[in-house]
Amino acid sequence: MYAQLTYFDGPRSPELIAAADRAGRERIEPAILARSDLRDDLVAVYVLRRPDGGEITLVIVEHEDTLDKAVEVVLATELLPVEDPALLPGPDRFERYEVVRTLTAVSAAAAAHT
Repeated sequence: MYAQLTYFDGPRSPELIAAADRAGRERIEPAILARSDLRDDLVAVYVLRRPDGGEITLVIVEHEDTLDKAVEVVLATELLPVEDPALLPGPDRFERYEVVRTLTAVSAAAAAHT
């Protein structure tokens, strides 16, 4: 498995946050989920937000090339008519990692019963 962290440094205004939320919900997520090769390889997506509006999106997939394909899909999407490019500056940086260990509530509960 592989994980990508995408950083949007704060502080970010309520308008920037609202625009990013809308882009994710109405344009980016539907584009990703429309592709079965991406959808089937997706393990999890977490959006983490700080009080100042800074945000990290954590995406976990089975294969690293899925992250590259997802970036291509996102960059190929056209802005929706209601989207203002000035409110969508893009990420400040991103990092990729190989997932070397996992612990989930399910695996922790199973381990407790053995």
